[in-house]
Formats: sequence, C-alpha cells, structure tokens
Amino acid sequence: MKIYVGNLSYEMTEDELAAEFGAFGKVESVAVPSDKFSGRPRGFAFVEMPTKAEAEAAIAGLNGKTLKERTIVVNESKPRPDNRGGGGYGGGRSGGGGGRPKRY
Repeated sequence: MKIYVGNLSYEMTEDELAAEFGAFGKVESVAVPSDKFSGRPRGFAFVEMPTKAEAEAAIAGLNGKTLKERTIVVNESKPRPDNRGGGGYGGGRSGGGGGRPKRY
C-alpha cells in the first residue's frame, strides 16, 4: 500500500523515514521527490508497505507526529487525477467562450 507523507523537513532522508515507518512493519520503498531545477527535496514523500494493516498502523501512529521540528501529515496515497489537459488550447474545456485566457 502506498502512503503519502507531507510537510516533511527538507533535511529528512529516505533512510530516516524508512526507520520511522519500519517501527510499524516492513517498508518496501521510500521516495522523496526533489525539485528538478534546484535538486532540493520538495517536502513530501511516498512510502510503500506490503500490507494494508501495516500501512494503516503507520498512518495512525505517525500522522501528526513531529519529525525534525515539522508536524507531518500521513495518509493513504490517492492516485493523482490526470488534469494536465490533453493538448490543444484551453485544456479540453468546452462551451462558454468570451473570457480572456489566463496568462502565466
């Protein structure tokens, strides 16, 4: 089961996170995404545990815990909705019209 861990300290390592979750069961993997430009961790991570029972125990035990002076948020990872648009102008929205496009 994949678990989302948010509000992480930028100094938190994958090994330290694995040790925290290891208290609740076997940790299959830990991923701490980094910013592609700066290389700095983005402040969240994903942890995979083999069973739902272990993952739920880790969520219950670690959600709201303070690690490296940050109160972490731990919950079941949900699939990210694919809302990046499908090409073409307007990201696939239909109808309406008349409004000015957002400038980024």
